[in-house]
Amino acid sequence: MANQEALDRQGGHPCLMSRRSFLLTSAAATATYTVMVTMSPGSAAAQQVPAAVATYPRKLIGRLSELRVDEPVDFSYPDEEVYSDSMLVKMGVPAGGGIGPDSDVVAFNYTCTHQGGPMQGTYQGADKALGPCPLHLSTYDLTRHGILISGQAYQSLPQVLLELDGDDIYAVGIFGLIFGRYDNLQA
Repeated sequence: MANQEALDRQGGHPCLMSRRSFLLTSAAATATYTVMVTMSPGSAAAQQVPAAVATYPRKLIGRLSELRVDEPVDFSYPDEEVYSDSMLVKMGVPAGGGIGPDSDVVAFNYTCTHQGGPMQGTYQGADKALGPCPLHLSTYDLTRHGILISGQAYQSLPQVLLELDGDDIYAVGIFGLIFGRYDNLQA
C-alpha cells in the first residue's frame, strides 16, 4: 500500500508487466525480427531455401459434346490409387467451379469425407446432389462446390478442377483433400 501511495504522489503508474513477461515478449519480438530480416526475398538465406511445388497431372477425362445432362461419367484422378474414383457431370444449371458455355460441368471425388464411404451411383439429378453416403447418409450440394447438405461429414466433397480446351475436358487439380490421404499426390 505504501508503494501505491508513493506512486500516486509522484504521478506514476504501477508496472503491469512482470520481468518474466517482459523478457519473453522481447525475446519473441527479436526472434521474429531476425527471421523477417534473414528470410526476406532476395536475402542469401531465402535464396538457399528450395521451394516445394506440387503439380497435378493434366488428364483428359471427357468431351463436352458427349456429355448429357444428369448422366455422370466415371474416371480416376489424380492417380489410379484407392479413393481416386471421381465423376464428371453436366448438371444443366450453373455451378461453382463449373466450366462450359453454361458453367454447368463439374467433377467431384466419389469418396465421402466423413469415413470414406463409396458414393458411386448416388448422384441425384433432381437435387444436383451426391449422396446419401451408405455409411452415415452425408449428402453434398454439387452446385456449391460440394458443400455438405446433411449428414455426419464436416468437410466439403473434394472438387476436381477442370479446364476446357476446345471440346476436350481436362482434370488439372483438386480443391480439397481426398479421404484417407495426407496428400492428394501420393507417390
